[in-house]
Amino acid sequence: VFVPIMAKGYKESELRQKLVEVLQDSKTGLSGVEISEKLGINRMTMTKYLNVFAAEGLVQQKNVGNVNLWFVEEGTEQFSFPEDYFRVKTKYLEALMSVSSHHVVNLIRNCIHSGAATPKIMTEIIVPAIDSIEDLYQQGKIGKSEQKFLNWLISQSIQITNVIHAEEKPQKNVILISADTKNMLYSEAAAVSFRFNEWKVFNLGDMSDAIDVLFDLDLQKLLGKVWKQKNSIMIIIVFSSSEDGFKFFSEAINVIKEKSGKRLHLVLCSKLKKKTTAKADLVAEKLEDVLQWSQTAYESFVKS
Repeated sequence: VFVPIMAKGYKESELRQKLVEVLQDSKTGLSGVEISEKLGINRMTMTKYLNVFAAEGLVQQKNVGNVNLWFVEEGTEQFSFPEDYFRVKTKYLEALMSVSSHHVVNLIRNCIHSGAATPKIMTEIIVPAIDSIEDLYQQGKIGKSEQKFLNWLISQSIQITNVIHAEEKPQKNVILISADTKNMLYSEAAAVSFRFNEWKVFNLGDMSDAIDVLFDLDLQKLLGKVWKQKNSIMIIIVFSSSEDGFKFFSEAINVIKEKSGKRLHLVLCSKLKKKTTAKADLVAEKLEDVLQWSQTAYESFVKS
């Protein structure tokens, strides 16, 4: 990751925008020298950034004769955030319903290149899409095969955030558990959101096959390996579509909580219509509420 020191005082997000504008105006592509001259940026610095942007998928390089030319990826467009979150949410769902894999992934890539906050991409665009696909399936408007494919497309667009570096604090730890396959995408979106809020993330995915009497011992072994720093907090978040899922995991985790003291917290996240009776530090419906509560819990721990 390069520290953005730019000629003309460009920030990295501004450089992305300028680069897209310059390359979109050129149908034949531009060399690194031509781009440097047009943007007034040192050639060596520009080369470094072109390589970074190529790794992110913003631009691509082609050899034409003896010259290396740079092109902007087809379908690249600039958005303005926070104003465009609602517009992109609508475009993203439209792209999903047209089952256009390239369009779906490109939209999220364009959000990243336009400087959108990655956790906001998850809460404002991805999670509403997951909800919408589930609603369409429940209403009988799409079949199981289409639902599975659209969820796979959503997962693909979540994964492209992996190319972006995110700092993590060893004091901030979170384990994500999906009690069933239905909630796997929510835990994926949560994993990305926490990662970009400096949390060390351990996403266990679908743990429905781990429902047995030995689960608390099994989880305790994992905690012993991944959570060794005493001056740190651990939050375990369970996503479930059923009361049974919540009851099983909360009972097992609360046994561990009693031994771990105030450093370990349990959060239950679901869209269950009926409020769960399972015991937890927080029961929430929205991912943004879970993120906010977790940050507050961390800040309280640091002060104590």
